[in-house]
Amino acid sequence: MTVPSLNHTTLAAQSLVDSGQRVFAIEQGALAAVAARLGEPFAAACRHILASSGRVVTIGMGKSGHVARKIAATLASTGTPAFFVHPGEAGHGDLGMITEGDVVLALSYSGESDEILMLLPVLKRQGNILIAMTGREQSSLAKAAEVHLDVSVPEEACPLHLAPTSSTTASIAMGDALAVALLEARGFTADDFARSHPAGSLGRRLLLHITDVMHSGEELPCVDADASLSQALMEMSRKRLGMTCVVDAAGRLAGLFTDGDLRRALDTDIDVRSARIAEVMTPNPRTISADRLAVEAARLMETHKINGLIVVDAEHRPVGALNIHDLLRARVV
Repeated sequence: MTVPSLNHTTLAAQSLVDSGQRVFAIEQGALAAVAARLGEPFAAACRHILASSGRVVTIGMGKSGHVARKIAATLASTGTPAFFVHPGEAGHGDLGMITEGDVVLALSYSGESDEILMLLPVLKRQGNILIAMTGREQSSLAKAAEVHLDVSVPEEACPLHLAPTSSTTASIAMGDALAVALLEARGFTADDFARSHPAGSLGRRLLLHITDVMHSGEELPCVDADASLSQALMEMSRKRLGMTCVVDAAGRLAGLFTDGDLRRALDTDIDVRSARIAEVMTPNPRTISADRLAVEAARLMETHKINGLIVVDAEHRPVGALNIHDLLRARVV
């Protein structure tokens, strides 16, 4: 068969965009249809997994196998131990990876994948709970399962109605829904998430605390409330953070003086040489505690359009300081 040559330069941009938008529209409709059917079977699947003493083992062939791998990865990273087993390899020894306490989540849109069906007798004999995710409620896999999650879609986005498109999107969404429902049921926190994501920027954002990036001890710029403006400027110059905290007689934070405060003071008639720092400082500045995550400091700075923060203890005494450049160096922002 001779395939006609195609001059790609003649393809109209709008025609290509129309094709892409049609896919989004079809898949949005598919997701809405699947979401509308969520009910007791979904809740039952969650209950089985929560009650399990083992892991969730996902299996699937072809495109369903790729989706099953993704679901296992999402579950594992959100507090539900899970891994993928290829059903073809399972029949040649990998079935030994599945223990009695495991819940098996089997994906097959047709519900008739031979490689999965041949495993069912062994899984049933071993006592594994089987959750099926298919597009056919009357399929062999759906009937064999304790719980069936219906991911049938009105149509595939592929114009030939052959390539799995809407159906795989629906399956991925169902897997995400399971992961999030289980996450919330377990009370999974950001700290829990951080422990399973220690590498890369995500890990840095979740694991790095204020104490890891703040300047403390001799590096902390600080002056007394009765100090002069010139003394505060000298302290800022020495510590090079573009700010200094101001403390009262008890050592508690009374205010903050920054480069911005200096610019505002210079726009007034104030005598820089004789002025006291208490006259030009910002009272009651934004602060953060040392036990918070560095990413929370970044969020606070962004929300309030500020470039620095003073870190205080329970008695509101300054224990550290950090600015946006510290967060940039730590790659938190």
